[in-house]
Amino acid sequence: MLSERMISNVVKVLSKRQTLLSPTNETHLPAPESGRAYMMYLHVPFCERLCSYCSYNRYPFCEEAATSYFANLRKEMMMLKDLGYDFENITFGGGTPTVMIDELCETIDLARDTFSIKEVSTETNPNHLTPYYLDKLKGRVERLSVGVQSFNDDLLKQMDRYEQYGGGEENLERIAQAASYFESLSVDMIYNLPAQDEGILRDDLEKLIESKCGQITYHSLFASSDTLKKMKATLGKVDYSREFYFYKIIDDVLAGGSNPPFERRTVWTYNRVSESGKPNDELLVDDPGVAYEEYPAIGSGAISHLRGRLYVNNFSLGGYNDAIESGRMSLMAETKISRINYLRFRFMRQLYDLRLDKKKFEQDFGCSVEAGLPIEMAFMRMSKAFETDNDEELTLTLKGRYLASVIYRQYCISLNSLREQARSTLSGAERELMFGDGQSCGTK
Repeated sequence: MLSERMISNVVKVLSKRQTLLSPTNETHLPAPESGRAYMMYLHVPFCERLCSYCSYNRYPFCEEAATSYFANLRKEMMMLKDLGYDFENITFGGGTPTVMIDELCETIDLARDTFSIKEVSTETNPNHLTPYYLDKLKGRVERLSVGVQSFNDDLLKQMDRYEQYGGGEENLERIAQAASYFESLSVDMIYNLPAQDEGILRDDLEKLIESKCGQITYHSLFASSDTLKKMKATLGKVDYSREFYFYKIIDDVLAGGSNPPFERRTVWTYNRVSESGKPNDELLVDDPGVAYEEYPAIGSGAISHLRGRLYVNNFSLGGYNDAIESGRMSLMAETKISRINYLRFRFMRQLYDLRLDKKKFEQDFGCSVEAGLPIEMAFMRMSKAFETDNDEELTLTLKGRYLASVIYRQYCISLNSLREQARSTLSGAERELMFGDGQSCGTK
């Protein structure tokens, strides 16, 4: 699709200009602003298997390294308390946060004892959907997000997930078993994998509908330049020309027609409609960058968004541990977000949520969205992206939802640029752990 290629290239160029990191001498994140609500993101960078397409900070699991890491993560969390932060919501991402379940539970318990926590979200992999793990998470975690990616065994083998995380039918049974433990069980899927055809996609969708998951997050495949070579070698080259076609299939099967099984909640997310026929409004596990405009993030490789800046934590496990143990946070670099990029970020964020409030936009920025973002608005209008376009709001057509998903995909890729700059400082040994065969462990 021509509009997809245009918007991808434009966002790529603009993001590259605005994601140059500068070293920082700051020892702690900024204190919270009065009256602003925050969530806390906690990054756990350990996995039992490193996926070739993953661009986040991650290392092969090593019990000794993970044990000391969790202890320091808790110390860093208390630094946020000392700065004056309080949270009702916290989210663990990775990596695989459940890789050491007792350490994760201890961290959650400390957070609940320290802050005004009402909701805990965490990611996991299908092999941890067993009674041993689920019993420990029950009552501690309200929202669980499971990285399934596909139920097709051939694709899982190609992604090197089959042996470690299980096959499609096994994972479907695990999801059904786990659903009753949580307020929300979300299944994360990937579409537009190089070896995925329409038949595989439709089969995955049928399985999702028959599963008992409350939510589905379906995002297209993307990677950073650091992971692109390995991803191409294992999965093949991504064909973006068919991405919109796959997106239309997903949207139609899950939320199309007069009696759909799911309701659209974001451009990537679908929530199951309850037996009463009403949407389940409370079921939503969001990316922190979408759920909250600003948030502190802790852990190695985490990226905070606070006071108009992005702060990047040390990607080195040894460097992270050294910083925390010396009584400071592991901040290594930062970049300032320009006003125009703040406008674009709000535009992207609200379109991701399917509705932009024009009045709120003007109230917050002192200009209309048309005046602030004339080129973006002209492009979206020319592309027939808006279902509603009046003085009050913008809502999206099917094509608009797809284009908003492309914008968000490119935003995620732009964050990978920050990660690549941070990774460039890694030593040979740690870089090999991250991008090599992932078999050894020797990190402090």
